[in-house]
Amino acid sequence: MGLRKTLAEPQVVTMFDIDLTQLPTSDELPCSDDTPVDNEDQNWLPNVLLFVLEYLWKDRQDWFFAVDMGVYHTTGVNPRVPVVPDGFLSLGVERRKGGKSRSSYVTWEENYTPPILALEMVSQTPGGEYDTKLDIYARLGVLYYVVYNPSFWQRDRHLPFEVYKLVEGTYQLQMGEPCWMPEIGLGIGRCVLPFDPMDREALGWFDQRGDRYLTPAERAEQEQRRAEQEQRRAEQEQRRAEQEQRRAEQEQRRAEQEQQRAERLADYLRSLGLDPDNLPNA
Repeated sequence: MGLRKTLAEPQVVTMFDIDLTQLPTSDELPCSDDTPVDNEDQNWLPNVLLFVLEYLWKDRQDWFFAVDMGVYHTTGVNPRVPVVPDGFLSLGVERRKGGKSRSSYVTWEENYTPPILALEMVSQTPGGEYDTKLDIYARLGVLYYVVYNPSFWQRDRHLPFEVYKLVEGTYQLQMGEPCWMPEIGLGIGRCVLPFDPMDREALGWFDQRGDRYLTPAERAEQEQRRAEQEQRRAEQEQRRAEQEQRRAEQEQRRAEQEQQRAERLADYLRSLGLDPDNLPNA
């Protein structure tokens, strides 16, 4: 049973005069809040998760993962005010909406499907990850809320990596890492990518056994190593075949030499008046 995270009391918001039949379209809404990220990891880390999903779920068309994209919803102060996670995953939606890229994620154009997972990365400037955004995601109905805080967790009196699950409207901190999420069919946790020249800590997807799904670069390297191993095995087999061929040729030459010696001996015996096929017993 996870530890219960008590939500701060949300401010009372009155959604008066909002006509749900007259909500703006995605074309009418800003696609960015023009707020720069604090560091490159806030862009790199979610993209690592996206790149792995691109390969892992390449045959699926019912998911969408976005990095630093606005999520417009009707559970906040105003449907024109988005929440912008560092990364989020939605299931049961089109991979490409109408065959095109999304400029933002508008829940009322997605059959009111909220993200099933939202990721927030804590930077030097706190962004309300443990209170304001937690409340927003709870009201929105985000099932899993991941907070990654490798540098400032002691300042914030939290763990470097936390996963919360929404249970009856309240987020509960999940125990264990990687954290298995059965509703998604994936686990999430920290890792170090072996081919990263900077040895940065990253976030990765895991299977139910706790084994990490490889990145496309790792898979390419693995395939390259496998191809090289196959090539080496083929070359070894070729060398063995050539050695067998040489041994067979040597045996053939020895047999021919024995035959030649036998024929010379027979000729010599005939020159002595002896029948090589009918020699007297000694």
